Parts: sequence; C-alpha cells; structure tokens
Amino acid sequence: MTGQPYDLAVIGGGVNGCGIARDAAGRGAKVILFERGDLASGTSSGSTKLIHGGLRYLEHYEFGLVRESLIEREKLWAIAPHIIWPMRFVLPYRTGLRPRWMLRAGLFLYDHIGGRKRLPATRTIDLRKDASGKALKAGFSTAFEYSDCWVDDARLVILNARDAANHGADIRTRTEVKRLTRTDGLWQIALGDGEIVIAKAIANAAGPAVLNLLDRVQARQHNPDEKIRLVRGSHIVVRQRFDSPQAYFFQNPDGRIFFAIPYEDDFTLIGTTDADHQPGDPIEASAEEIAYLCAGASEYLREPVTPADVVWSYAGVRPLVDDGSGKPETASRGYRFDVDTDANGNAPLLSIFGGKITTYRHLAEGAIGELARWLPQFKSGSWTARAPLPGGGFAIDGAPALRAELAAEYPFLDAATIDRLVRSYGTSAREWLGNARSAADLGQAFGHGLTEAEVRYLIDREWAQSADDILWRRSKLGLRFDSAQRTTLEDFCARV
Repeated sequence: MTGQPYDLAVIGGGVNGCGIARDAAGRGAKVILFERGDLASGTSSGSTKLIHGGLRYLEHYEFGLVRESLIEREKLWAIAPHIIWPMRFVLPYRTGLRPRWMLRAGLFLYDHIGGRKRLPATRTIDLRKDASGKALKAGFSTAFEYSDCWVDDARLVILNARDAANHGADIRTRTEVKRLTRTDGLWQIALGDGEIVIAKAIANAAGPAVLNLLDRVQARQHNPDEKIRLVRGSHIVVRQRFDSPQAYFFQNPDGRIFFAIPYEDDFTLIGTTDADHQPGDPIEASAEEIAYLCAGASEYLREPVTPADVVWSYAGVRPLVDDGSGKPETASRGYRFDVDTDANGNAPLLSIFGGKITTYRHLAEGAIGELARWLPQFKSGSWTARAPLPGGGFAIDGAPALRAELAAEYPFLDAATIDRLVRSYGTSAREWLGNARSAADLGQAFGHGLTEAEVRYLIDREWAQSADDILWRRSKLGLRFDSAQRTTLEDFCARV
C-alpha cells in the first residue's frame, strides 16, 4: 500500500482520461492514471481523426454541442499545431437528398456559431471547373467547401499523458483496476498485481467500460440512470484515390454521411459507420460495414472502391449517452457527469458518460470543476487552453519553418521523414535527434525512417512497449512495414 494518498486517480487512458490527468496535474494535484492496456488503445485511436463541430449534428438540433465543439476546434489547433491541421471539406450536392438550401443554411450556421477566427469560411464551388471535382464521377456540379481540422488522435492522447507526467502525474499502462473500496473517506484501489493505491477522489474515464468499472466498486448501490449506448464506427483505408488536399463529405441515400480523407500521404481514409455494439463483440470493421463504405464511396469517386482494395480497416466503440434515440447515428455525442460519494459526502467518484474527441479538453475542465468541492487546488484558474501540448510551442502556421530548420540541422534525413517528425513530435523531435550528424548516429534502422533513437524515445518517454504500440498508435507506419520489418522491431522492443 502506498504512503501519502493521491489527490486524484484517473482510470482510463483514452483522450478524456489523459486530458483530465493533464489538467489536474497542472493545477498542482498529485495524480495517478491507470490504463489496462496501452494508451489510446481503444476508442481514442478508432476515430475518424477529425477536430470538428459535427455538421450533421445540426439537423438533430444539438446546437449547444456544435457550438462547444467549434469553439474548441481553434483552441486545440493553437495548442497542438503539429498534430492538428486545418483541412477543407468538399460537400457535393446530390439531387434527391438534403436540399441545396438546407446544406447552405447549415454551413452558414456552422461558420458563425462557434467563434471561427482563423479558419476560412464556406464557399460554393463548381465541380466541373474546380480541381476537387476531378476525383468525382461526372454529374456532380455544385458543392460547398467548408473548414474543419484533422488530428492524429492517438498522438493527442499520448501528448496529454506526456504533459500530465511532465507536471508530476504517475502514468501506469498495462495496469488493471480490480476492485475499488471506500474506507475512512478515502479510496482503496486494488490493482491486478496486488498493490493497493490510496486516493481521495476517482475519475472514471473508462469509456465503453465505464459501467464495468462501476461494478467493481464495493458495496455500491446500482443507479438505474447509469446507462450508455455503445455505437461502433468502422473505417477503411485504401490506396490514394485523389491527390487534392481537400477531404470529401458524402451523403448516402439512407441519410447517413461519411468522409473520404487524405491519409498518411499515400492513402485515403473512408468512414465512418454507425452500428449498435454489444459488449464482447469484436471491435473490428465487419464485412458488411466494409462493403457499405466501399459502395458509398463508389457512388461518388471516379475510381471505384472494392473490399479487395482495403489495405487496413479499424473500428472504435463510442460510449454514448443513452438518450433513447432510435437510430445509432442520431444518438447524442454530448456528455454528462455523475458524481457519487460515501454516506458522509466524501471519497467522490466522478463517472463520465459520452463525449467526443473534439470536446475532450473542455470536458476535462468540467470534470475538474465538478471535483473542486473536494480538492481545493482545482479551484485555481483553467490553463489547458493556453499551454501548448509537448512539441506544439510554435505558431499555427509555423510547420514549414520548423521543417526547414530540421532539414538544415539534420541534412541526412529525407523530406518524408522530416515531414513525419514535424507532424508527430513538432519541436520535441530534437529531444531524440539530439546531436546526431549522420543516420548512423540514430542507431539501428527499422525502415521507413524509423530508427533506434526514435524507438528508444517512444519506450522511455511515451510508454510504448511493443511494435504495435509504435506502428499503430505512436505512428501509422504499420501501413508501410512488411512482416519481416515488424518482426525485427518486435524483437528489438522485447530486448529493450
């Protein structure tokens, strides 16, 4: 059993949990975070990888959620310009679906309710003349081009955890919480290895497992209002289908929408679906979902997409507030908090239901506010909207200059590698590039620009333990590595 109790124990190493840990640690709290697997190994790496307001939520009258998300969009871009990038989205008008006036009215609202300052406004384009029309089938003439942002979702989680640790938080991955017990106004947290950790408060940020964690609380009355709806979103990745920088927002005749997004230079990401998910079911894109996405993309793209073209697929399960919606795609992407205490009003347990990646920072701020009654240091001013995430301390338009600086400092790195390092680490790339003057100074080369120096940094500073951690969450180099290269990297990770 540990000595002095932690002020806050966060359970769940997704974006919400790491965001809460970062905010709390930055206010001076003694924080510990538990994640039973790798950071971002669940929902937070299975998103569509967008920082966006959610244009389609407007037709479900979720104006508050859209406004909150749009306000957060530019705040997040400002604190993480290395992993968050502005992107233009092309929404073709399709006869027989949502009318033209509805699309334009929705986009006008989208442009104006969230305090947009830096991102350009919507414009109408003629697909017969604009370069973005070249990738589409003949017959589409009018489209609307609007702004949102792209994000490396898994790295967003990692960098929040890294900043929490920089502020003193104890980040424990591969650590399962087995039992939670209130004793004398404090929490006793029993871990899988038998250790008992003491904390004053707990934040349950377990995402899809939020109710499962509550079942591990000893002598707790079940609350019938504690319900979530699990909705699976699946995505496919194919070889590049267009070379324009814009993404596409497509409508299907069944009323659903999906995106086609430039991805990792040589690929196109297509998604997402919305399907109710049962606990215990595989978290993967089903054959039916893959076929659905391929068919939808082929309705728009000049070059058809078939299941045989899919080079990678993935899925994420969203733990949504159960608002009684009929269709999974109409379920709210909002969030709510539930705070439970002992009979004396102590040992608070805050559980998070719902949420989306764009609102994680604001959600974390709200969670800290909910717990401020028990933890006085939480009453200090908010700070996370102003402080850059690690590596993000440069201007939002400063990436080209940073690329040029790194190219001059490390001339032995090729342009593709420098671009990847800027988009993954920002200024933090120098932490592991150090004084290297040649490729040999970075140690063993694993392929596609990944070197021993980078791998050791990911293990020492970003909690990576396996090749999968590195290839799919710290990077997306898994799209490029062959089986022999993966084996070599896995062998290295096992030895370190």
